[in-house]
Amino acid sequence: MLFDSHAHLDDKRFDSDREAAIARAAANGVTHIINVGADMASSANSVLLAERHETIYAAVGMHPHDAKDMQEKDYEQLAAWTGHPKVIAIGEIGLDYYYDLSPRDIQKQVFIRQLDLARQTGKPFIIHDRDAHGDIMEIMRREGKGLTGVFHCFSGSLEMARDVIKLGFYVSIAGPVTFANSVKLKEVAREVPLDRLLVETDSPYLTPQPYRGRRNEPAHVRLVAAEVARLRGMETEALAAATTGNVRTLFRLAKE
Repeated sequence: MLFDSHAHLDDKRFDSDREAAIARAAANGVTHIINVGADMASSANSVLLAERHETIYAAVGMHPHDAKDMQEKDYEQLAAWTGHPKVIAIGEIGLDYYYDLSPRDIQKQVFIRQLDLARQTGKPFIIHDRDAHGDIMEIMRREGKGLTGVFHCFSGSLEMARDVIKLGFYVSIAGPVTFANSVKLKEVAREVPLDRLLVETDSPYLTPQPYRGRRNEPAHVRLVAAEVARLRGMETEALAAATTGNVRTLFRLAKE
C-alpha cells in the first residue's frame, strides 16, 4: 500500500488518459494520491479531482513561479478552499531561484503570506525549494514555528535534511533518487529517520528509472519506494507502510 504524496494529475499531459493513469496507480498498489496546486487554476482543478475521486486529496497554493501574479483575492480563495473536507494542505509554496520566474523579493513575500495562511487555517504546508536552500531555511526558522509540513522533492544535503527534521518537518523523496548520479539524495534517503520520510512522484515530472525521459505518473511511486527501501536495507512493503503512515500523520488523515 503506497501513498503518492505529491502529483499533478490536473496537468494537461494527462488530458488523454487521466482516468487510466489513476487506474494504473491503483493497480500498482497506490491507494491514495495528493494532487497539489501550483497556481489558482491548478488549485481549483485539484479540488475538482479530489471531489471526483475518493482516493485523491487536494492541496492548494501558489508556486513561486507565479508569485508575481498573486492578488489579495487569491489569498481569500485559498483560505476558502481549506474549508473543503478533501483539501488537506497549503501548497506547493516556497522559493525557486533556478528559474527566477518571479522576483525573489516577491517570492519571499508570497511564501511568507502562505505560511501565515497555513497557520491561520491549521493546515500543513508543502514546500517547493529549488536552489534556494539558505533563504528557505532562514524563513522557516523565523516563520515556521508551530507549523508542520514537508519539503517536497528534497534536493538539499543530509545536513539540511537534519535541520529540516529538527524544525519538526518532513522530507519527501522523488524519482531522482533512482538516478545513478544522485549520490547526495541517496545519502539523504538512507539516513533520514523513517518516521519523517515520505515518497512521491511529482508527476508528470521527474520520472524514475527505468522510465526516465517519459511522462511520470503516480504508479511509478513504487519505483521510488523500492529504491529508498533498497538503500535502507528494508523490504519495500515495510517502507511503503511506514511512509503511508507518515503521510496520514502529517496531513491528519484517518489511519486505515
